[in-house]
Amino acid sequence: MKKYDVTGIGNALVDIEFKVTDQFFRDNNVEKGLMTLVDEERQNALMKVINTEEAKKQCGGSAANTVIAVSQFGGSSYYCCKVANDELGYFYLEDLKNSGVDNSLEGKVPEEGITGKCLVMVTEDSERTMNTFLGITQNFSVKDINDWAIKDSKYLFIEGYLVTSPNGKEAMLHAKKIAENAGTKVALTFSDPSMVKYFKAGFEDVIGPSVDLLFANEEEAMLFTGKDNLAEAREEMKKAAKHFVITQGKNGAMIFDGDTFIDIEPYKTVAIDSNGAGDMFAGAFMYGITNGHSYASSGKLASMASSKIVSQFGPRLKWHEAKEILARLNP
Repeated sequence: MKKYDVTGIGNALVDIEFKVTDQFFRDNNVEKGLMTLVDEERQNALMKVINTEEAKKQCGGSAANTVIAVSQFGGSSYYCCKVANDELGYFYLEDLKNSGVDNSLEGKVPEEGITGKCLVMVTEDSERTMNTFLGITQNFSVKDINDWAIKDSKYLFIEGYLVTSPNGKEAMLHAKKIAENAGTKVALTFSDPSMVKYFKAGFEDVIGPSVDLLFANEEEAMLFTGKDNLAEAREEMKKAAKHFVITQGKNGAMIFDGDTFIDIEPYKTVAIDSNGAGDMFAGAFMYGITNGHSYASSGKLASMASSKIVSQFGPRLKWHEAKEILARLNP
């Protein structure tokens, strides 16, 4: 019996989320709808012109959001990450702990440096734009991984954003090898279309012959496979993963369970904020498949959870909301 359902590896970023207008982007030369890496000076300049009093602050990073979701639905999760010995670093670890997630820095004093921050700007059309200063998390490496946690998990969940640095990619490869040798299944998320566009070769190295589970959206699936339609892309994806999920925004998702394709219906909602929808889908799905649910049932749970996320501000459910969604799945 393994201790954890899911161990994640990825960036540790304090998310600072706030609402903006399209005019804000024009005034401050921000490219809408993308995740852009920025330096600390640029991020601080943006923070000076926003109303930080109305901002929502919590621990984040794509894989962190996913393992928190696993925990909220009643699963057990662990996170390997890197924060600095500063106020935001301790805020991050406390928030992670309060979210029910064990982590690789428990009982340790973090290194000196600056904890990474992600400014999440949400417009009225619910689209999210991110400007990220990675800080110390850009140095995340093999030494920040607790091998025992991977060995003692049903699944390893790898964040695609790590592929951008040599040390991050090395950590991905190391974690995957530890998992495979321990009989722990491996899940990977592409994280963002720009990651697939610019680091496709890196992903191919990490995937190797195959991974157990791959998460992508439509654009990422087509970019990775080089196909210009989803029908061809999903056939090509079978070469990279034994099972995979392709999210399709308001059109729901499709899952390949190793045998057949399963269409997952969307749940109608009024979209307010798309931040964290993909992370939540992955987390709810991972909870499902590690806790006795079928792929179809796990997909339904993930669709319900992600539709709830886009209907509110912020990338996380409240604890009672997770319980209510589970109750709807198992009436």
